[in-house]
Amino acid sequence: MTTAIPANATVIAAQARRYYVEGLVNGTPSVVAAVVENAKQLLAQPAEHQLAMQRRDLVHDLGKSAPFWQSGIVSILRSATSGGVVSASRPGDLPPPSGRGAPLTLVDDDTIENEIVSSKLALAMMDRSSWEFTDLRSRMLLLEGRDELDPNDVLRPHVLARVVTTAWRNAGLSLEAWKLIQPDLQDEFSHFAEESYHEVNRWLLERRVMPDIDLRPFIRRSRNVVHWSTGSGASGFGISQPGASFDGSRASVADETRLMTRMASLSRSIDHAEAVLGRLNRLVGRQLPDFASTAVSAQPASPRLKAAIASAQEGIVERLARATQSPGAVAPALSAPALLEEMHQRKQVLKQAAETPVERATIEIVALLFQSILTEERLPASVRVWFARLQMPVLRVAVGEPDFFATTDHPARRLIDRMGACVMGFDATARLIGDSLEKEIKRIVQVVEAYPDTGRRVFQTVLTEFEKFLEHYFRSENEASKAGVSLAQQVEQRETLAIQYTMEFLFQVWADVLAMAAVKSGPQGEFTKAMKRAATDLIWSASAKVSREERAEVIRRLPPLLKTLREGMDQAGLAAERQDEHLQRLNASLAAAFTAKAAAIPGERLAELKNRLETLEEMLPDAQEVDIDESLVLDLSGHENSAFEIVAEGGSMPTPAMLSWARELQVGAWYMLDYRNRNEPMQLAWQGMRRQLSLFVSPNGRCVLFQRHRLAAFLQAGLLVPAQDESLTVKATRSALAKLDVDPSRLLN
Repeated sequence: MTTAIPANATVIAAQARRYYVEGLVNGTPSVVAAVVENAKQLLAQPAEHQLAMQRRDLVHDLGKSAPFWQSGIVSILRSATSGGVVSASRPGDLPPPSGRGAPLTLVDDDTIENEIVSSKLALAMMDRSSWEFTDLRSRMLLLEGRDELDPNDVLRPHVLARVVTTAWRNAGLSLEAWKLIQPDLQDEFSHFAEESYHEVNRWLLERRVMPDIDLRPFIRRSRNVVHWSTGSGASGFGISQPGASFDGSRASVADETRLMTRMASLSRSIDHAEAVLGRLNRLVGRQLPDFASTAVSAQPASPRLKAAIASAQEGIVERLARATQSPGAVAPALSAPALLEEMHQRKQVLKQAAETPVERATIEIVALLFQSILTEERLPASVRVWFARLQMPVLRVAVGEPDFFATTDHPARRLIDRMGACVMGFDATARLIGDSLEKEIKRIVQVVEAYPDTGRRVFQTVLTEFEKFLEHYFRSENEASKAGVSLAQQVEQRETLAIQYTMEFLFQVWADVLAMAAVKSGPQGEFTKAMKRAATDLIWSASAKVSREERAEVIRRLPPLLKTLREGMDQAGLAAERQDEHLQRLNASLAAAFTAKAAAIPGERLAELKNRLETLEEMLPDAQEVDIDESLVLDLSGHENSAFEIVAEGGSMPTPAMLSWARELQVGAWYMLDYRNRNEPMQLAWQGMRRQLSLFVSPNGRCVLFQRHRLAAFLQAGLLVPAQDESLTVKATRSALAKLDVDPSRLLN
């Protein structure tokens, strides 16, 4: 479908930028005030003497310099009102990226540090507002008829980050002060950027600019809300009271607003990942037209590059092995800065060995991906070394199989994402991983290293093995989960044993009874029909009985049913002791049906069985169509205790899309669960038959069991939130894009 471009497109684009800038200008005072208040709250927290003194100095410095910081941000932003571009050559700004022919100059440490904090702020903004920014970029590119925004476009997150950090330094505030309050700074400006992008998107939607991508009509935040004006002009925004919504009509939807936001994340997660990869390929294609053609007809790495990769891998293994064996050197040798420094040196050697521009570009992109992965703060230090050792195998695959950059389901990407999802929790306690999991990651990396020439096959093989390992690990080795998994399996098995024993009896015994009855009295004989009715009654009796009336009916029917079953087994020539054995097992299964909470077989289905019963198979209920009702897990007296909880209420009516998402959750991934006045990280540890039951476990061993409909309801309501809005490799790709946007020439240098 072709999107219509407004006749006054360029005018609308210019107005949108002014609207964005004015919104930032008017909202900056509230954000600066929030940062100052956060610093004061930080001062009130207990700390060692030296840290407490640093915090006191921070509050003092902010008290003096915050007005200058605020005016500096506003001044730089206003310079972009007319042209929409923030100059990179203002005093105190970072130096612009050098061109290929530019002379080499030394950059002082202070500038490098400033770039680092600016980049971290930009990444935090993108983490929070990636979809809003992606939508805004798409709309602006459509209006302006070009392929990409200017690297210094005021709309870009890294430009806003540069404005904030530059104004901070120009106000006389130090980088040490910034680092003291960095989490709060990143949090405040990330929300600020998200709301800013959201409001410009809303403004453009009112003018019917690409309305088909509007999937998030509402945003809520539990902090002082920055309220934009809803008028037609670019008049900026004011401040509303804490907890207020964007206007009165939106407030009426209450918690449903976050449901829509959550549905957007669900519906666009795959599309977002593919869009990021698409942007990467377009950006590289503009610098290297041959890059796209290599994805169609992949070429193996040149001999020189193969040898360089092998040599680099040997060096990585040797150095990291030496670091892990020497206790005194572990911390510095395996720290992110040390790994990144070595990665940079290794990249230069590999580029010198590359024989084509495509190889050099591939080396650069893979290096940027792993730079992001190895600086991921939630990645435990104990496994960072194993992710570092994957760089060369991934580079080898990326050179030989360029679809690594074109598809989200390449096994190398999926392996990194699955391992990352399992080891990255929400906080320090959630990041503690077991020895078995760490050993398995180590084994997987070593297997990949041992088969360097097998391409994607070795990644696919170990990915399959890792999935099997996770099932065993959470069931048998993980102390926090194994008791809960065992109990969850018992809950599930108890509901299936009754029908299972009944089916075994029908297949193993009653088929012979029916056959014998048909021989003696004919297929339509009364005795044969009676035996068929007995089979139907047995199925009904063995299914769950959730009401007192149904249970009374079972008791009433049971004596004549058992009498009929014994008569049938007599006719089939079954010995008395074998009859007693079968009836005892059936008695046990029927007793289990009294306490089971599975969905009962509908009466219409039983009537159909009675009317259409011609073969034994027709008696059996279609297991694929029987949903496990939430009452299945409602027998709290028998299963729930302080460490094992069954979710029986809460959430919001799930849509079919949410039910589908609930089926696709992967074991090992982390989530934040809001349940029974507790908000804590939980890891998906087990899924039952056809993913009808799912068990989540906290680091301290709290187990929470969901039935699929309830799980979808919690996802829909935002009460169960994924730890990662995007996978590790997609986030790394986005980080690489941000760096390549600033300096595309690094692909070829």
